[in-house]
Amino acid sequence: MDASRFRHHARNGILAALLSAILLGLAPIFGKLALREGMDPFALVLLRTVSAAVILWIAFLLFGRQYIFIYPVGFIACATAGIINGVGSLFFYSGLAALDASLAQLLYSINPLVLVLLLRMDGQPISRLTVFRLILALPAVYLLTSQNQHQGQIQGVVFMLIGAVAYATHLAITQRTLRDMPSQTVTLYTLSVMAITVSPWGLWALWTRTPLSETSSIAWGGVIGLTLVTAMSRLSLFAGVKRLGGLQAALLGLSELLVSLVSALIFFNEQLTLTQWIGATILIVSVGLVGREPELSAPRASYGWLAWMYGLFEKLQPPPELPPLPVKKAAGDK
Repeated sequence: MDASRFRHHARNGILAALLSAILLGLAPIFGKLALREGMDPFALVLLRTVSAAVILWIAFLLFGRQYIFIYPVGFIACATAGIINGVGSLFFYSGLAALDASLAQLLYSINPLVLVLLLRMDGQPISRLTVFRLILALPAVYLLTSQNQHQGQIQGVVFMLIGAVAYATHLAITQRTLRDMPSQTVTLYTLSVMAITVSPWGLWALWTRTPLSETSSIAWGGVIGLTLVTAMSRLSLFAGVKRLGGLQAALLGLSELLVSLVSALIFFNEQLTLTQWIGATILIVSVGLVGREPELSAPRASYGWLAWMYGLFEKLQPPPELPPLPVKKAAGDK
């Protein structure tokens, strides 16, 4: 790839990652809108994930059938990422129900730092900068969650951090997968498996906690907005990951913090205290220093925590064709 094509490729990746960040920054706002109207978190996850998956299937069946084909190894990777992120989304929206949207998004923004650790564990050594950033992140989380109005909401904080870890883990897996598959295909099957993963919990919540007949129009507005944001952000997210790598896409995703904070202030009048702003600043610095980390592009060979997965994939690949055996000449042939 020549220099001009490389710059064009990278520019498209940056635009895709930034678009994903803007859309993801609106996700907790729409989600909080539905949750404030009494919708159960599990029911919300079910409605938005299944609806987004259906939208993608209809769109690809009509306009992009070439992206529906997937080989078995790729499906296993997408399914693994989808299951992990599906479970993570259940924790994310359970945490969002207990916390302000602005605080929840700040805690969730720790996912690039988690991604650094996961990639390091996959065969690359942990740098001193990573250790320093971890040391910064711990007091930042404490300052963000130590105010009186957030006492007793430790469960929500833990849920949000679990969601961040799951999100980073699914990015680490899909980064390698996107080397061999179009981003549209990865989006379609990852989101579809997410929908299957969250369905049992979501259906249980709809049956026992939040009947659809009791859902207000405002809550439905939040669900519709969240569904559209989910479908579009997933397409742009994996397009950015394919061109830039998971780490740089996650780094650009920090801009979703600004979208979430401004939106929470406008729609919910949520404001951070001085102590929380100090914690938020420290956390942003900690996560932002990821740009100083050495190159973390996923190698084609893995020797760490993902090695079992890559080894499985290699075993599923068809064996290379052997050259034909030479034909033994009969006696007297020349």
